[in-house]
Amino acid sequence: MFDLGGIYNSQNHYIWTTSRDEADEHGGIKMRQKFPQKVVIWLGVCSKGVTPLVILDQGTVDHVEYIEKVLPIALKYGKDAFGKHWIFQQDGAKLHIHHLTQKWCRDKFPSFIDKDHWPPDSPDLNPLDYCIWDEFAQHVNWEKVTSKPTLIDE
Repeated sequence: MFDLGGIYNSQNHYIWTTSRDEADEHGGIKMRQKFPQKVVIWLGVCSKGVTPLVILDQGTVDHVEYIEKVLPIALKYGKDAFGKHWIFQQDGAKLHIHHLTQKWCRDKFPSFIDKDHWPPDSPDLNPLDYCIWDEFAQHVNWEKVTSKPTLIDE
């Protein structure tokens, strides 16, 4: 999720210092809007490359929007890249484990790792959470980002 103030993931961003002053010098305090405009970006990654970006500009995504806008992109890319023999995996996000999402995946993908077989807290299986999103954020010219349309363009 990106917003007008940048990208921030409280699970991945930490500053270790000996004092509050030192933390502030290294960006420890960030002023944020109470209700910032947000854009959710989805991207699939595999050994053959990356899927097209899916930009969900409403800021939050439920299982219905995920099934309608994201999963068909993943399915098409998987078929084009691998044919009939491949496995789709996703993490334990609520919209991923929703029973209708699980049913859609079970019915459409040649194979997928369901919510009961996904290993918890597995950074090795989530490269996007740990490096690629940071790369994206570093290539955004945040001075150009003044509105949701400019955020999407950038």
